[in-house]
Amino acid sequence: MTVYYTLTFMLLAAEMVTFCFLVAPLPYAVRKRLFRFLSESPLVAKLAYGVKIAFIFVAILFVDAVQRMWRVTAESDLARSSGQGTADMRSETNLAARKFYSQRNTYLTGFCLFLSLVLTRTFYIILDLIHTQEEYAKLKQETAKSSRSQLAAQDQTKQIEELKKKLTASEEKAKDYEVVKKQAEQNAKEYDRLASEFNLKTGAVSDKRKD
Repeated sequence: MTVYYTLTFMLLAAEMVTFCFLVAPLPYAVRKRLFRFLSESPLVAKLAYGVKIAFIFVAILFVDAVQRMWRVTAESDLARSSGQGTADMRSETNLAARKFYSQRNTYLTGFCLFLSLVLTRTFYIILDLIHTQEEYAKLKQETAKSSRSQLAAQDQTKQIEELKKKLTASEEKAKDYEVVKKQAEQNAKEYDRLASEFNLKTGAVSDKRKD
């Protein structure tokens, strides 16, 4: 296997390890810090840029491997149809080896590209999930605070209603007191009037006027 296909295999192995690491059941705090570092670190951004360039070369290798596989497959079919495959065992073995290598290179580069897409999509899905969990936690805290404030407001409303009831009762008592006071004043005036009339008729002086 040539150098660039060896590097492609190493890249595929690194992708497999990274994918297993991303989908591993890590604690939420560790996963949050890890993905925040991966999404915000400038070093990781530069590394990702270099990996994207590497995938461009892998895509070129994939196209070349597919073309070679088609060409070798066409040569193999032509040799079988012409009957030359049984004449030379060495040529047949060479053709089979070329076909195997072309298919291997096609699968190697194809799986490398496919896993890169899966890895990228998985990373962004997990990142969105972490952001959603953070927003849910914030919303839960805000809901708890609002519910507490609503309970406090309800308690204040109850206290205000109780104070209003007490104030109304006090006002009613004050009105009753005023009524009793007016009645007492009227009774006192009536008593004074009757006493004055009685004194005028009898010619006596009431003790109250002496006072």
